[in-house]
Amino acid sequence: MTAPFVPAGFDPPTGMATERFVLEPLGPQHNDSDHDAWTSSMEHIRATAGFEQSAWPRVMTPAENLSDLEGHRRDFELRRGFTFTVLAPDSGRVIGCVYIYPSDRAEYDADVRSWVRSSHAELDDPLRRSVSAWLAEEWPFRRVHAPGRG
Repeated sequence: MTAPFVPAGFDPPTGMATERFVLEPLGPQHNDSDHDAWTSSMEHIRATAGFEQSAWPRVMTPAENLSDLEGHRRDFELRRGFTFTVLAPDSGRVIGCVYIYPSDRAEYDADVRSWVRSSHAELDDPLRRSVSAWLAEEWPFRRVHAPGRG
């Protein structure tokens, strides 16, 4: 039997806010802005730590993206993984994403990856640092694999 990703009594955070970005659970309501964010930034995402060898991003229709977002929402509800959209605080526009999923590496509890729109590339490092601190303070993971967080 596989251990649960988070303990039964743990109440997963539903967001984080800084002056430069806001995180909230990714869901179908973000479809249009999410699809625009990553399709406009595929080259930047592929060059981002943790995505260099990934099969994603790949071309998807808005309908395929919606199905993907529904899957992330389901994972969140079932506590199998936690995906957060990264929003611009002033406009609510999607500017990136954070993925927190079980690690397939025995030495880690969780794998965490993030990306931002190429137009917001200056937020790559601040997002990574903020998410790392958030994970250490509010999540139950002791060993997190997070590419680009050195």
